[in-house]
Amino acid sequence: MRWPRQLMSLLVVLALLTGPPVVLLLLIGPSIRGWPSTEQVRAWVQQPLTEQTLTAALTIGAWLLWLLLAYTVAVRVLTRLRTTVGWLRRLPLPTPLQATASGMAGAAVFGVATNQVTIAPPQPSPPLTAGTPEDSDRVSPSRGDIVASDDGILLAGGWLPNEVAEQVAAAAALVWLRRRRDYQPRPPGPHRREELDAAGLPPTVAAVQAAFTDAPAPSVAPEPSGSFAALVGALPVSGLGVSGPGTLSIGRGLLITALLAGHRLRTPTLVTTSATLTSLLGGDAQALDRRLPRLTTVETIHDATRLVESAPSPRIVLLLKEECDGYDVRHLADTAATAGGRVVVLGGWPAGPTWQAAPTGHLHDPSRPEEPGPRLCVLDQVAATDLLAVIVHPDPAPPAPATPGPPLPHVVPPKARLPRQATRAEPRSRPDASSRRLRLRVLGEPTLLVDGEPLTIRRSAALQILVFLATNHPTGANTSQLADAIWPGVPRRSLTGRLYTTLSELRTAIRDASGMHIIEHTDDRYRLNPAHLNVDLWQLQAAIHQAASAATNTTAAWQAVVDAYPADLAAGRTWPWLDPIREATRRHVIDACAALADAEPDPPRRLALLQAGLRIDPYNADLHARAHSALTTRGYHEAATELHDRYLRLLSEAGIDDDAPDRLPSRASNATSSASSNPTHLT
Repeated sequence: MRWPRQLMSLLVVLALLTGPPVVLLLLIGPSIRGWPSTEQVRAWVQQPLTEQTLTAALTIGAWLLWLLLAYTVAVRVLTRLRTTVGWLRRLPLPTPLQATASGMAGAAVFGVATNQVTIAPPQPSPPLTAGTPEDSDRVSPSRGDIVASDDGILLAGGWLPNEVAEQVAAAAALVWLRRRRDYQPRPPGPHRREELDAAGLPPTVAAVQAAFTDAPAPSVAPEPSGSFAALVGALPVSGLGVSGPGTLSIGRGLLITALLAGHRLRTPTLVTTSATLTSLLGGDAQALDRRLPRLTTVETIHDATRLVESAPSPRIVLLLKEECDGYDVRHLADTAATAGGRVVVLGGWPAGPTWQAAPTGHLHDPSRPEEPGPRLCVLDQVAATDLLAVIVHPDPAPPAPATPGPPLPHVVPPKARLPRQATRAEPRSRPDASSRRLRLRVLGEPTLLVDGEPLTIRRSAALQILVFLATNHPTGANTSQLADAIWPGVPRRSLTGRLYTTLSELRTAIRDASGMHIIEHTDDRYRLNPAHLNVDLWQLQAAIHQAASAATNTTAAWQAVVDAYPADLAAGRTWPWLDPIREATRRHVIDACAALADAEPDPPRRLALLQAGLRIDPYNADLHARAHSALTTRGYHEAATELHDRYLRLLSEAGIDDDAPDRLPSRASNATSSASSNPTHLT
């Protein structure tokens, strides 16, 4: 504990400040008693070194030393006070809403009787003033933390119902499946993959995914028809106007909710005008307009009416109040309602009911103050744009050549190191600890092996840290990088204690089990110690580096890459930071499989190599096209057809068959999916 030392230091400083003056005044008295007279000056000049003058000089010197000490202490105290004042100024104060909620919670806690707890029924949201300005609609929850409740998830950029959050997580998984499907192998290279289609998803998407880390998101989102029907059912049949401080935030929430539902329904679900889309998304509207599936953008309300009349299907029509007049919007609402859709006018309904919108997403019907209204998804511009990334079509423009990344780390045998000496605060290492090495398996199920036995790591975050440091070897990671990866969307200031506690427990568990320290902390960076630890990923990276730089016997080098890859990186884990690294690693191995198959003159052996690639990635269209071509060339037409059919079923089950079959590589007219050692049963 530090407080005894701090108390002792304070007592020493006080003793040094008060002790010398007391001693000097009591034993010697004042060093100078008034100004010296002329006789005293003349006597001092004639005989300067006397007992009295020496005593006075020593006394003055002692006082000067004490003044220097007092000055130093005063400067340190002022500096500390200035730092404290600056910290207090930066300390976030509670908003009026927080203060009100805290006061109500405190009153409820202290006002409840100890022998009885009464839960009052939820009250409807209070009506908002109709004239509240709408340009203050930015959703800024007082807590930047990810808060999951029974009905939704609160993010820094808004609030998502559980159904929408699950659809976002499922759509994010589909993004990576599409990237796996569309990747075309290339010759193995010496650099890390930096393709644009392997970049991580935006922070808001990662925050939603993190909410499902401990309880993984379903591979298939909630039934889209049910989600869309629930959204339509929450709105009046006659149409709805929305007014209040949460108007634009709810408009963005409707945009995201409808497009996510339409993404799985594969039918157009949203109609809006260019002006409305710009008001919701700002400068990103024009770039996203033509790349959003299931969205139809028109210029005027008359165009929207003609579209709904010509293609009657359930849709949400989003408009701005300034674009509407009474008759046109009434006619459009009736037409949309006939087809099972709804019209929502942001800013007020010129020919029907107008509900008040709170920044929290609650809608309130002023004509029915006793009935609580529904709560819809609310998002600010940044969060809405981030979430659109999971459903937007890739940019049709060809991507610029990626800048080569840093070379893969070359794993070399570690130099012999002196064993770390234990301090009094640490238990001594076991006698044979210096000769032991632990093994960390991250390809497949992450496992830390001590003498061949798996070590139980209780915290999921601790296991994430181990895998994250393994993937970032040898550079390591600082506290900010660890916090952003393990807990995306959570303010760093609230993570310091959680991160240090997790690291401390992890290091203690490893030290107690093995007597070794495998996590080093130098220069504010955490690294894994290769002298005490073997990691299968590092062996794979060394094989990739060797294959990329091999001038001769490349076939053996490529085969070593394939042999060093038993399974996907942290297979089965849904950590948001993991997908880009996992995909980059997988692509290196697929490149090696394709290179081996291209260099193999024996057709059966070439087919077996393609089967190995398909076992690594059963979604890759190029590998399936190669396998289809190999089967067709050998005359296995029935097997090729079966392979093609199974591939289409796999894509359909995954939910990515909407645009796959028509855009497969030209190696074969039909690409396929699954693999097996039997040429007629590639699984």
